[in-house]
Amino acid sequence: MLQGGGDRALFLKRSRDIEYAKKNGRRISTPFFNMMICPTDVSGSRVGIVVGKRFGGAVSRNRVKRLFRELTRHVQGELIQGQSLVVFPKRDSIVQPFAVLKEAWLVTLQRQRLLRPHEN
Repeated sequence: MLQGGGDRALFLKRSRDIEYAKKNGRRISTPFFNMMICPTDVSGSRVGIVVGKRFGGAVSRNRVKRLFRELTRHVQGELIQGQSLVVFPKRDSIVQPFAVLKEAWLVTLQRQRLLRPHEN
């Protein structure tokens, strides 16, 4: 996995930012996660990862947050500007191989037009 630290601007941390996205965003549901997508006036896109206690113990919650932070880092340069994404991982996501999660993540972002088009 990549080392974090230099990507603080990539993630939503403040609860008011996450609450705003939850209140004003549109909901997307996939087999492995739900996502709220909310346009913002902030340059760049940011991702928040919310895992409640219903998900499981602290070890499971922290592990799934690390997985989704890594998925976010993989698309860091490709996200379009001005979007806040709040991800709610589902329990099934933690038992999936990383490649399967990554594919579902990329497909969802592409379908929602959250990734920049590739220039050939």
